[in-house]
Amino acid sequence: MEFNPNNNVVKLCLQGMDIEEKGQPEQASQLFLQAWNEAIDDLEKFMAAYHVARHQKNVWDRLKWLETALHFALKINDDTVKSAFPSLYSNMAKCYEDLNDPDRAKNNYELATSFDDKPSESGPFYHGTKANLSVGDLLRAGGSSNYKSGLKMNHIYFTGIVNGAGLAAALAKSDGRERVYIVEPTGEFENDPNVTNRKFPGNPTRSYRSEAPLKIVGEVTDWDRPTPDELQKWREKLANNKGEIIN
Repeated sequence: MEFNPNNNVVKLCLQGMDIEEKGQPEQASQLFLQAWNEAIDDLEKFMAAYHVARHQKNVWDRLKWLETALHFALKINDDTVKSAFPSLYSNMAKCYEDLNDPDRAKNNYELATSFDDKPSESGPFYHGTKANLSVGDLLRAGGSSNYKSGLKMNHIYFTGIVNGAGLAAALAKSDGRERVYIVEPTGEFENDPNVTNRKFPGNPTRSYRSEAPLKIVGEVTDWDRPTPDELQKWREKLANNKGEIIN
């Protein structure tokens, strides 16, 4: 299972979130339900159920959908979903509070605080860029953001999904050739807070960042490149994004 922005369930959830931001919650709820009905694998069902849960007015219904999302998250149980566990358990605890069940609320709050927020993924990891580099070179923080003009980044970013790195390379502001390097972190790293639990629950894009350099250990030449139309849509989406970058 791997997050794919062109996946139909992912697209439906994104459409729902866009409509939700425009003040149309009922239409958004229908899109999330459609996503659930079309979901096939555990990751699709987890993401769809999570969003359906957010739109439930009845506490019992909200709890049911949260439990459904948790069920599929536990089946997956990897770095795409682990960072969502605290939120899931906290929201379930709040439901039990509203249902006057303090024991179950307490148990779920304790579960929410029991998770380590450090990623456990061991790679391989990838970094997409248009810079012409060699094996052994170090990628360091301090470069310019591809998403906000004039911003110097305090971290170096990477991902566990090769196609995600390929998209980052395609969006990089340079005329060079798109390159996807295999990298190794030389220090501690964390989930990228700009994506983790922001739109989708957890870290389905397996995006990470580090203040320490990344060492290039190889290069990938074969990945699913976005079409010109897809790339233009991504550029428009980024241009219209008014959110602050957590740096």
